[in-house]
Amino acid sequence: MTPIIDVRHVNKAFGGLHVINDCSIQVEQGSVTGLIGPNGAGKSTLFNIIAGSLPLDSGQVLLDGEDITNRPANELFHKGLLRTFQIAHEFSNLTALENLMMVPPNQAGESLKSVWLAPHRVREQESEIKQRALEVIEFIGLNHVRNELAGNLSGGQKKLLELGRTMMTDARVVLLDEIAAGVNRTLLGDLVGNIERLNRELGYTFLVIEHDMDMIARLCDPVIVLAQGSVMVEGSIEEIQNNPEVIEAYFGAGAA
Repeated sequence: MTPIIDVRHVNKAFGGLHVINDCSIQVEQGSVTGLIGPNGAGKSTLFNIIAGSLPLDSGQVLLDGEDITNRPANELFHKGLLRTFQIAHEFSNLTALENLMMVPPNQAGESLKSVWLAPHRVREQESEIKQRALEVIEFIGLNHVRNELAGNLSGGQKKLLELGRTMMTDARVVLLDEIAAGVNRTLLGDLVGNIERLNRELGYTFLVIEHDMDMIARLCDPVIVLAQGSVMVEGSIEEIQNNPEVIEAYFGAGAA
């Protein structure tokens, strides 16, 4: 079976600093794959390369067999490759519901011509999008704050909203960048539960950067460990946690 994400021998340097070194990873369709490693391992750089926000120096990235190397993020969005950010990127002056309604591309209301010449079509499409947004906001557990300005939401609620935005389009692969950062334990449970449901019920594929090992243990199989820009080891969370090389990379020589 062709992996949905296939990173082949990727290299990336900033000046003389080689951050990604001949790195190859595969993400199977329908999986929740973890990407972990010590600070400076190159995780975020690799994420940015896959997501189209950072060009690579050499190598190749494929999405379901199609070469997407150095394709821009907006093009990848239309192919169903989305990402969230460690710091949520909400439209702070719009409500939570309006934030979701902003996501679908090519809305008729974006065209002045359509507004003037086809107002019925604009209203009809907006009604459909609003209904979808209401379903999504109910799914992610934010219905009680749907009319609250997104800038007033808590950190955890903003992360839930980011996850909800991936549901407003035809997402195939979602890259989650430290989604647990700054989230209280109650809302983190909601986040993890929603990710599990999206994976199980809607077939979403996830690639997850995370430092919260409890979250990785609950969600991810397999787990890929990155160190100095290359894959150190890949396996189940049990194999990773008991691997002496991983322990040394995280905690230093002699820790094992």
